[in-house]
Amino acid sequence: MTSSFSASFSSSGTTSSAMSYDEKTAPTLTHDGKHVAVLTENKDDLESRATNDDAIGAVSDAIAAENAEKNIGFFAAVKTYHRAVLWSMAISLCLVMEGYDTALLGAAIATPAFRKKFGYYAGPSKGYQLNPAWQAALGQGPTIGAFCGIFIASWAQDRWGYRRTIQAGLIAITSFIFVVFFAPRIEIFFLGGFLCGFPWGAFSSSAVAYASEITPIKLRGYLTTYVNLCWIMGQFLSAAVVLEVTNVRQDEWAYKIPFAIQWVWPIPIFILVTLAPESPWFLVRKGRLDDAEKSVARLSSGTERASPAETVAMMVRTNDIEKSQHESTSYLECFKGSNLRRTEITTVAWACTVWAGASFANHPEYFFTQAGMSTSQSFKVTLGLRALGFLGTLGSWVLMSHFGRRQMYLFGLSADAIILLLVGILASTTHTQGAVWAQGALVMLWVFFWDLSVTVTAYAIVGEMSSTRMRAKSVGLARNLYNVCGIGAGYINTYSINATAWNWKGKAAFLWCGTCCLSLVWTYFRLPEAKGRSFRELDILFERGVPARDFKKTVIADNEEK
Repeated sequence: MTSSFSASFSSSGTTSSAMSYDEKTAPTLTHDGKHVAVLTENKDDLESRATNDDAIGAVSDAIAAENAEKNIGFFAAVKTYHRAVLWSMAISLCLVMEGYDTALLGAAIATPAFRKKFGYYAGPSKGYQLNPAWQAALGQGPTIGAFCGIFIASWAQDRWGYRRTIQAGLIAITSFIFVVFFAPRIEIFFLGGFLCGFPWGAFSSSAVAYASEITPIKLRGYLTTYVNLCWIMGQFLSAAVVLEVTNVRQDEWAYKIPFAIQWVWPIPIFILVTLAPESPWFLVRKGRLDDAEKSVARLSSGTERASPAETVAMMVRTNDIEKSQHESTSYLECFKGSNLRRTEITTVAWACTVWAGASFANHPEYFFTQAGMSTSQSFKVTLGLRALGFLGTLGSWVLMSHFGRRQMYLFGLSADAIILLLVGILASTTHTQGAVWAQGALVMLWVFFWDLSVTVTAYAIVGEMSSTRMRAKSVGLARNLYNVCGIGAGYINTYSINATAWNWKGKAAFLWCGTCCLSLVWTYFRLPEAKGRSFRELDILFERGVPARDFKKTVIADNEEK
């Protein structure tokens, strides 16, 4: 740098000037023995100034990219980032498979052929029943497997990225389905469900994080909640398949055929995952900036976007801010400083979807059959539930454009608590067939409000609230608390409605009304608003310790980094 500076300067020099130079200094212009223009600069200072200029340029690029994401309109964002939308939707298809599989377990237990194969005869009035302990174990075995699988997946995501993690999960699920399909005894069936839980855990955490990282601010909420829509579509397909099969078969193939259909999913999804771009945020965290630019270029197009270089500069800036606050990315870091609060929000927000009564109202096949409906009627009602859940998720996209995450969560939990209270009152006061159908109608209404506001918003919250460097582990912890709560709630719900256990039937709704109200209290005091915020702004808000109810009104300037 000094040599070129000297050469360019001397080529335009004057005869009346003398120039001095040494290894550590740039030229000094003198006239008549006196300094008239001091141009001496330390070599290190020049390099430092050049570095500072580069840094200023990088920050300018980062600000430009962030403002471009925040200011673009919805339809322009869809047009500009349509590739990101399509790839996010493709990866989220894993959740169609998971939703199908998990719903299938509940449907299988309600199938007479399944209870006859793995249960015992409980008398002419009750027919074949599963042992309550085994019924609970079958329902929660996959959840226990998912608990372990999520920890493995979170580590794999940090090391190899989302694509490789999902590919490994698809290979695993293809193998584990054999165990469930050919299970001769209930113990083997439980083992198969437990093993299937490992890849299901990988899918549930990877799809949310991937959708959050490849989409811009304007579309982030829609694509993270689309993950829930895929889960509902899987459940709807499961209910439809089981209903169709049980209408024509009463033997063991009534539950085996639906399980065999699981082999349809992995190969086409594996191809899509192989073709998909890796998350540019993951590539930035790995220091692969050139690859990150290529990934950004594959995810967006048009003139209304920032350039790939500017977008990567924004990611680098956010990553550097987070590194300055928390250098480590271990699980322990999730419980330190501002990350502790972020971990609380992501984990409890997802757990609230269980505490709102999901185990009772979202898997109602067995409950309906014990309440007096026929198996066919219970599956038809369940099919209607899945359709309502689908419509609720679509409706949430309309609400999300007008209301924030916090408002939707408060509204949904309030509505579901009231519905559960009404179900409990009906179950306690009358036992007619009309009351059973009224309970079914209220459960359907609960599912609609749950999918309209609570569960879809939870996906958006989990995808947004964690820091980018801790996302894989934070989402994993959140999903695992969800699983732990699901296991506990599943056992309680099984015993509360099982005909040979507590036999509460619809009165179990009182219990879930109480836990739903507790979730409502937590939401009011602890859940902040993240709608429209960049990851950099969220980092700053959490680092400052801004109260939850002040998040929405706090202004963060473009040049602020702490």
